[in-house]
Amino acid sequence: MASMMKVIEVLAQSETSWDDAAKVALQEASKTVRNIKSIYVKDMQAVVENDRIVHYRITAKISFLLDDHA
Repeated sequence: MASMMKVIEVLAQSETSWDDAAKVALQEASKTVRNIKSIYVKDMQAVVENDRIVHYRITAKISFLLDDHA
């Protein structure tokens, strides 16, 4: 039987880096989603205060394999 994937879009942020924001996105998504296969970082933003980056933000697409209930 053929497998099917689903994609969700998530937003995440970190005070450390964009890489850490991606890890946060994956960690939080894995609390409710099983069979995650990939994460695609679609967009990156930063919040700046007093000439310093204080928050790294990403928009990401997370792909996961749907359960086969056949």
